[in-house]
Amino acid sequence: MQSRLQSRVLLEQATLHLRGTNMKKLTLCLAVALLFGSGNLRAQATAPAATTLTVIRAGTLIDGASDTPRKNQLIFVMGNHIAKVTDGSAEIPPGAKVIDLSAATVLPGLIDSHTHIFLWGEDPAKGGYDVNILKAGIALRAARATFAVRIALEQGFTTLRDLETEGAGYGDVEIKQAIEEGTIPGPRLFCATRAISSTGGYNLEGYAPELEMPKGAQLIDGPVEARKAARQQLDHGADWIKVYMTHRSWVDRQGNLVSQPTLTLEELKAVVDETHGWGRKVACHAYNGIGLQRALDGGCDSIEHGLEITDAQIAQMQRQGTWYCPTLSPYYDDWAPADTPDGKRDRARAAVHEISFRKAMKAHLKIVFGTDMGGIPWTEPIGQEFGRMVSFGMSPMDAIQAATVRASELLDMKGEIGVVAPGAFADIVAVSGDPLKDINELEHVHFVMHDGSVFKNEISK
Repeated sequence: MQSRLQSRVLLEQATLHLRGTNMKKLTLCLAVALLFGSGNLRAQATAPAATTLTVIRAGTLIDGASDTPRKNQLIFVMGNHIAKVTDGSAEIPPGAKVIDLSAATVLPGLIDSHTHIFLWGEDPAKGGYDVNILKAGIALRAARATFAVRIALEQGFTTLRDLETEGAGYGDVEIKQAIEEGTIPGPRLFCATRAISSTGGYNLEGYAPELEMPKGAQLIDGPVEARKAARQQLDHGADWIKVYMTHRSWVDRQGNLVSQPTLTLEELKAVVDETHGWGRKVACHAYNGIGLQRALDGGCDSIEHGLEITDAQIAQMQRQGTWYCPTLSPYYDDWAPADTPDGKRDRARAAVHEISFRKAMKAHLKIVFGTDMGGIPWTEPIGQEFGRMVSFGMSPMDAIQAATVRASELLDMKGEIGVVAPGAFADIVAVSGDPLKDINELEHVHFVMHDGSVFKNEISK
């Protein structure tokens, strides 16, 4: 990783300083870059030309890594990477394109670590979850996913970890391919494809037993089937494997939240062993109880939702270095009536979730920003999760880092995304106000650069 970053920085900075000099020096620079690794040149072949220099004037820079914003900075972008970041007094070479964001706050491109681009909301009045699978064909779902990734990019989210297609097979991998080839605009995608659960552990449910209903995840029974499912998904392009370790939840007679466990520990260990063998990671949907404990004992890399986490489980996550993606927002809106079983469940989920989130912060767990967009309609602001995190006690800077540098570590992309720093991809966004004073500014991103190309600019004219 470090050698790749070094070669990119060397090539881009040398090109910057050698503008107008003789070709022999540039040839020497290219030769040195080849010594670090020829793969870097291949990776740049489809990116903006390496000699294209863009300089961004940042009034305030929150770089993703530092806890302290910096005033009056210059960001030098060569091709699709950041070459250097300097004080505003530095010289700008003649001919460089200058983007004036001197009245704005500039940040790294944002990262949502839990989305569903193939899910189109779950409003019961519109048919709930089931209508996504029963009423929408794959072409319509792909069109909606295309809309979702564009919306995400427009809102400043330049990277998504998309945690399964909800019955749309490997469609996320193909949307990713369409983005990478330039057919459609969208963020950098990390895909989980079909996800894995067990018989009785995922929708569609409640239909006549003689009907073979489609399911929103790949269902397995036994360690052999679990390992095979992981192999199939990895073989078809999964960057992550998503496992549902809990399914239904309800409130028992004592008022406690109870969640149905799905995979056994042996089944999960088969998935984790296979996935780790491929150099990939496993994300576990786990609300609480037995299923969440199995997720930790089985070696999951990230806990998704984690509505009710015990003190002992918090301590285990600390020891194991388990990531926590809480996805707060979906659990605090659209509750069922209070006197119904679903209403009691909804309120119990929200009550324990805030407690778990606060405990995780106090224990300094590795928390990343995730929204569960798709469960939330894509027409709503993705950035609303920032406000929820801050309202539960997280500092604005910590919330920003959860969606930048910490998320880059989760994705094994530290130094490449989630920071405004030399060697990183040129994923840069800006807002008009100060998100450290009002975190809701991040619901209104006015400038987006992705991979060195300006996608949206409502600030600098």
